[in-house]
Amino acid sequence: MAKKKNTLTTAFGIPVADDLNSQTAGERGPVLMQDVHLLEKLGHFDRERIPERVVHAKGAGAWGYFEVTADVTNYTKANFLSKIGKKTEVFVRFSTVGGEKGSADAARDPRGFAVKFYTEEGNYDLVGNNTPVFFIRDPLKFPDFIHTQKRHPATNCKDPDMFWDFLSLTPESIHQVTVLFSDRGTPATHRNMNGYSSHTFKWYNDKGEYHWVQYHFKTDQGIKSLTRQEAETLSGKDPDHATRDLYEAIQRGDYPSWTLEMQIMTPEQAKDYRFDIFDITKVWPHSDIPPTTIGKLVLNRNPENYFAEVEQAAFCPGNLVPGIAASPDKMLQARLFSYHDTHLHRLGPNYHLLPVNAPKNAPENSYQRDGFMRFDANGGDGPNYWPNSFEGPTPNPQAAEPPFEVSGEAARHPYGHPNDDFVQAGNLYRDVMSDQDRENLIGNIVDHLGGAQKRIKLRQTALFFKADQDYGRRVAEGLGLDTGEVERLAEMTDKERAEATA
Repeated sequence: MAKKKNTLTTAFGIPVADDLNSQTAGERGPVLMQDVHLLEKLGHFDRERIPERVVHAKGAGAWGYFEVTADVTNYTKANFLSKIGKKTEVFVRFSTVGGEKGSADAARDPRGFAVKFYTEEGNYDLVGNNTPVFFIRDPLKFPDFIHTQKRHPATNCKDPDMFWDFLSLTPESIHQVTVLFSDRGTPATHRNMNGYSSHTFKWYNDKGEYHWVQYHFKTDQGIKSLTRQEAETLSGKDPDHATRDLYEAIQRGDYPSWTLEMQIMTPEQAKDYRFDIFDITKVWPHSDIPPTTIGKLVLNRNPENYFAEVEQAAFCPGNLVPGIAASPDKMLQARLFSYHDTHLHRLGPNYHLLPVNAPKNAPENSYQRDGFMRFDANGGDGPNYWPNSFEGPTPNPQAAEPPFEVSGEAARHPYGHPNDDFVQAGNLYRDVMSDQDRENLIGNIVDHLGGAQKRIKLRQTALFFKADQDYGRRVAEGLGLDTGEVERLAEMTDKERAEATA
């Protein structure tokens, strides 16, 4: 028996008789304006590309679940973490950062690792990267940094002078630069990389006690990376290789998973800790704060439609459920605003109603109304203000987070914590990397930095030298620079070095 065919309709359900031939005045035309199906089809086509993300434009995503495997109720009252064995539906989006939507998956670039938990207390978004640190620690620098990772305003090409000029004038970037130009700078696939919160967050329990925490999603598939040469080849042969790999792995039932480990620090430990725990350019060494395994993330379902579920997925670090709160991390504080603001621009004021973004297990009860694309009941005849005496939703004081003390003068403060931007990058180079890792790191840096002006090469190489003398010397030799001149620059203050290489 032949399968019954669905009738093609307009957007308003009206049957379409012919989708191949426009209505015309006679066989040779012209086209008639009364062809409303043609006008609807062209009008929608003209508008079907929404603005791409400013960063993280190229991405892939999948559905799955998170399962709790350890008791963490002493640390957080978050309901989705309340008992061992509890599962919560998630949507995860992986991405590159600097490239456009059509860029190559194999680019040397940090990778976004964003997880949306559909909890009973609302959606919780954890928006991290595949690296535990970042290039900068003050959000005032962020637009400038991203501009340097994009295209030159005159040539519209990627520009090594822009890239390295900013980084060489921003010593706090040295740790992330070392990670980025190591083998982990180009993960083989989305399945073969870790994910990190990078930021510190606050967990608090039902007694009002709190701890500072960082998240580490460790890939169960094992870390695999591409060499510089492999990445260049793959970018030309298959620029969508990681997007395809994730989809095909899930399609064949090879479900990727990650083990969630938490670093948990008491407020007392934080007060006298040797690094500023809110500085995103620093890690908490595992020897100081050993990670604790608390759960498993599994991806087991592909999107049915990429645009509806991946392109329109919107994550915001400000989506925090009771039991989890933000920290004073300056970069995190700015992201609490910027992500939501971006979605309002890109998707519209009611982006939270899109199925992928809607709180599945905790329906919205708010007084926000109207706006473009309000496609639910819009609050019906209920009140749109608070306070009211018409049984509208009321605030719940139990949702409040415990306070912590802040003080100081309102001013533009540089980081005042005793700070060494080079110690962790040097430790990574000396103590963590193998001889082969170091050789690959030097080769990757020389290949990329080699396209910059000499003065910028000198300034950046001096930063490598400050992290580790062998590190700087090998980069200098690879670039054909005078190592003595590099060493002299390394001994200067940041201001002196900038002036000497202006």
